[in-house]
This record gives sequence, structure tokens and C-alpha cells, in this order.
Amino acid sequence: MLVKNNKNSIFYFIKSIWIDIVAIVVYAIVIGTLDHNTELRKVTVPLPITSILGTIVALLLAFRTAQSYDRWWEARKVWGEIVNDSRTLIRQIKQFLSDSESEEDLKNFSTRQIIWCRALSENLRKTPYSKEVSDYLQQHNIKANNIPAELLNKHADHLALVSKKQSLNDNKQVQIDTTIARLNDAMGKCERIKNTVFPKSYSLLIHFLIYALTSILPFGLEDNYPALEIVLTIIISSILISVEQTAIIMQDPFENQPTDIPMSALCAVIENNINEICSDTLIPAIAENQSYYIN
Repeated sequence: MLVKNNKNSIFYFIKSIWIDIVAIVVYAIVIGTLDHNTELRKVTVPLPITSILGTIVALLLAFRTAQSYDRWWEARKVWGEIVNDSRTLIRQIKQFLSDSESEEDLKNFSTRQIIWCRALSENLRKTPYSKEVSDYLQQHNIKANNIPAELLNKHADHLALVSKKQSLNDNKQVQIDTTIARLNDAMGKCERIKNTVFPKSYSLLIHFLIYALTSILPFGLEDNYPALEIVLTIIISSILISVEQTAIIMQDPFENQPTDIPMSALCAVIENNINEICSDTLIPAIAENQSYYIN
């Protein structure tokens, strides 16, 4: 996730659209110059046509941007739920299994929950498991096509074992199981966002229409002020390209990009909170990230 008020985040955005901007500038200058010095000055496009096409592009971009932001914001809300439910799960385990013999169970639940968060984030990003996750899976001989789902199954199995061993109150068992179920729901929501691809044809249509509008824009503006015509063509087209790129970088929040949901940072927060809950001692705060984005 890009960090607020960091100038490097602006450079990152410009880097993603600079080729389009250069193409627009070159086209605007060349056509703007030729439009006043060659036979091209006779070519005109009625303003209503330019206005209609511009309106269509604006409506499509508005819809695209809204849908992309909805995907990004839903993903962020889901990970906020994961943070809350991770804390809740460990708090419940600690409170409901309060005797001294339960310290090992608390430790196992805590470690497994931390690994689950990291495994889920790495699964969503389609990156190899980190050493911490790989070592845990190897140590506990956990193998499955969906590792995060299997870790939640281990939570449920462990809960059943502890409930039987300690004759845990049914109401308390249901509360813990409900928290595990919410974690499972959150995982499913993340997988739905990850696996639902934004229609490529829609993206291509918008991109084509933006360039179509850019192509006819110089011929639809007044010819009295050549410099103004060039500047307006550059500004209007660049704004449309920028809005489109904003939608593109938000539509997939789990692609291991600077604009992603900061899952690694959230996993670190979860680990810090869980360790604090388990130890009843103050854990040093996580060092502030100095980069222009939080991973």
C-alpha cells in the first residue's frame, strides 16, 4: 500500500503511465502543428461528436474506477477482520483454557494462527512460502492443496481435543469455533476477490476509446490558438489515462505490488499482538517503514 504524502509514490504512479503520456504529448504536438500549417487544417470534427465520445469515456471510467476501488476496499476490510479475529481467537483460548496445563495449547494455537496469516498472504500473492511457514509445515508434516484451509482444520481438531481433555463448556467451545469459522469466511472472501478477474474486454474498450478521443480531440477544438489546442489535448488525454491507470492498479489487491493490501505488515501486527496477549508483557512496537509503500 502506498504511503501517504510520500513523493516516491507519485513517481511510482508516473512510471506506470509515462509511455502513454509521451505518446499523447508527441501526437498532440505533431497533429497540433500540422493542423495549422498543412491541409489538415481543413479537417474538422463537430464538437457534439467529441462531447458524446468524451461523455461515454467519462461514464465508463467512473464505473471502472468505482468497481476497482470496491474490490480494493473490500479486501482491506476483510484483512481488518482477520486482524480482529486473530486477536479474538487467542484471547478466547487464553481465557477459556486458564489452567497451567494449557500453556502449551495456547502456544500451539498462537503459533499456528501466525503461520496461517502468513500462509494466506503468500497464497494470495502466489509467492513461495517463506522460511518461517515452510519450516512449520515441514515440522508438523502438513501437506494440502490449500495450506491455510488445512491450518484452520488443525485449529478445529485441536479445539476438539482440548475440549474433550478439559471438559470445556459447550458455550465456550462454540464461541471459539465461531471465531475459527469467521477466519474461514474471511479466507474465502479473499480467494473470491483473487480469483474473480476483471473483464479484459472492458479494459481494452476503455483504453481504445481514450485513444480514439485523443485522436479526434485536436480536430474538434478551435483553431485560433494552436498552443492552447496542444495543451488542452495533452491535459485532457493525460487525465483520462491517469484515471484509467488508477483503476487498473486498484483492481487486483493481492498481486505483490506497492499498491496491494499491506498483508505482510498486517501479519507482523497480528504476530506482535498475539505475542503480547500470550506473554502479558509489552512487546516493542514494529519499526516504521521508511519505504514509499507498505508491503
